[in-house]
Amino acid sequence: MARIGVISISDGRDHVHARNARFLQSKQDALVRSLASAGHEVVAGSDLVATNTLATSVAREVAAAGVDVTIFYYAVWSFPHFTMLAADATRSPLILVASTDPTEPGLVGMLAAGGALDQIGRAHTRLWGAPDDADLAARVGAHARAAAAVASLRGSTFGRFGGRPMGMNTAVANTDQWMRQFGVDVEEIDQYELVLRAEKADVGEAAKARRWIEEHAGGVHYDGRKLTPELLERQIRSYLAIRDIIDERKLDFSGIKGQPELTEHFATMDVTEAFLNDPYDWNGPKPVHVTATEADMDGALTMQLMHEISGDPVLFADVRHYHADRDIWDLCNSGQHATWYAARSDDPAENLRKVHFYPEVFFFPAGGASVQHIAAPGQMTLGRLTRRAGEYRLQLMLGEFENYDDETNDALMRQSTPEWPHAWARLDAPAETFLSEFGANHIHAIPGDHRAELRAAAGLLGVEVHEWSRG
Repeated sequence: MARIGVISISDGRDHVHARNARFLQSKQDALVRSLASAGHEVVAGSDLVATNTLATSVAREVAAAGVDVTIFYYAVWSFPHFTMLAADATRSPLILVASTDPTEPGLVGMLAAGGALDQIGRAHTRLWGAPDDADLAARVGAHARAAAAVASLRGSTFGRFGGRPMGMNTAVANTDQWMRQFGVDVEEIDQYELVLRAEKADVGEAAKARRWIEEHAGGVHYDGRKLTPELLERQIRSYLAIRDIIDERKLDFSGIKGQPELTEHFATMDVTEAFLNDPYDWNGPKPVHVTATEADMDGALTMQLMHEISGDPVLFADVRHYHADRDIWDLCNSGQHATWYAARSDDPAENLRKVHFYPEVFFFPAGGASVQHIAAPGQMTLGRLTRRAGEYRLQLMLGEFENYDDETNDALMRQSTPEWPHAWARLDAPAETFLSEFGANHIHAIPGDHRAELRAAAGLLGVEVHEWSRG
């Protein structure tokens, strides 16, 4: 969850503040309890702000606690210049929250403060409601999680293994723009480093991992040519190699070019990418390390933002095919649908029972295993950061993953590439609109409805939101 600062703004007249202080404190206490009950860490100001000096000192105190977002709370009429001073003393995103209790003019205080902030160009969000209203807490929480996710990007490092894959312009971004707009640095790493380290990786650990996969997977379909135990262990050693590089270079998220060098001459990165994105491997639970196939920079950035908001692994896929007769999209990619998506279970064995490791297809002569499954059904938030004329936009929609009987699933898979992972997605966007406007071949998804958080994050990043729905 998030760390939220709460500062209550009062009237600057001593006799009015003395009359209002108990009322204002009781409203603040109720708001703090509501936010804490929702799972957030709340840092409340040590005093109610009723003077210009308190406006500055209380805001500095709350800011020093490292809050993700700061609430200025209005339950009574509040002198607007206190808000201006407090805003100048904090750099976190601001939420102005007004009590809707009609016995006191809290809404008036918020509007006066918000208008003053507008005049100086200080961005903020305005919310209102009873302090113990669960819906208000949820709206505050969405903004706070967005602020925390955006803050986590700043000062982070993206590890880019290899360069532009197969002439894919949408996979390459301007590193100066990334630093200026998102605060993200890019560490360029040659794929040869991965090959060298994979050759030196622990063979015993790779064998242990292979046996674990063979024991728990729905099937490992060796063919003696494109997929052998040796090739599977090479993919596992690639995973171990990248884990070492991640630790050594302090990478926060990554992308692997793969094609054509590794897929032609070494092995595919499907197994490596799947387990980097998973919240576990053969040694138990571990942090997700967001990794985009084809070194897709904007894809990886989207995934990292989605992961920081949801806490879940993030799906990466090509928009492969539209089944018009079913109004269903086949989201399919030889890369890294994390195995977690097979059942979305905390138990790796439950997920892996639905995962098959097949020999790679003709695209990839070096061979290795593809990580095949059908994504579990459920509501999903889908989208991607794309660029138009150099400006970022967040293309966003809600959708539903579906699953069918074995015969139907098999028939649908065989219309594209059955050896690869698939998600049958019903998108909340008309097919004609989506195909005419979506700005990349890759799309990303997380379970649940996280549109509110992503809208808020886009606002904090200075990114327009292009949202689609059938309505």
